[in-house]
Amino acid sequence: MGWLEFAVALILFMGSHRIPAMAGLKDRLEGALGRRGYVIVFSVISTALLFWVIFAAGRAPYVGLWDQAGWHRWFVNVVMPLVVALAAFGTSAVNPFAFEGRAEGFDPQQPGIAGVTRQPLLWALALWSGAHLLANGDLAHVILFGLFLGFSVLGMTIVERRRKAAMGRAEWDAATVRTGLFPFAALIAGRWRPLGGPNLVRLVLCVLAWAMIWYLHQPVIGVSPTP
Repeated sequence: MGWLEFAVALILFMGSHRIPAMAGLKDRLEGALGRRGYVIVFSVISTALLFWVIFAAGRAPYVGLWDQAGWHRWFVNVVMPLVVALAAFGTSAVNPFAFEGRAEGFDPQQPGIAGVTRQPLLWALALWSGAHLLANGDLAHVILFGLFLGFSVLGMTIVERRRKAAMGRAEWDAATVRTGLFPFAALIAGRWRPLGGPNLVRLVLCVLAWAMIWYLHQPVIGVSPTP
């Protein structure tokens, strides 16, 4: 039953994330629920399925592939604040390049979160899954986090290609001049500089979310995040 539950939960979670890539279905859902309603409903369902698949992986039979080293948890703890920040500042932000963003009000000269990366949520998923893949060397979790990592990397390629095709080459080039796909690439290359501080509401939500994840990891997931 352990492997069957894990397989069903994983299939449903992955299947639910096909919705944003299916433009026709997404448009119909947004028309029925409104943009904000769609984001809320999708987020709730996605979060519930994520917790289910994580718990199901923990209940699957243990098959060890590699042992956890002491520095693995340190690595996860270093990466997680960036993961939470990308998710907090990327979700529903002004960003026409990402499925979780919105196009209204985008200024190519002041691209906001797109100056950090055009795909903040997918990078958050990639960093989260990659760090946890390193720290969890049993078969079920390798499948889980390996698929998440592959899904997020492949998703970036698909979303970028579709957005570029929809905009056209000239509009894409003009809109992305101060952005980058890889986190902080535009900043390092000197194409973008933040003109102000972060949104205080999102910053507070980011800190609270990180603290809640760290504090609840032991009682909810059953594993202490402490190195």
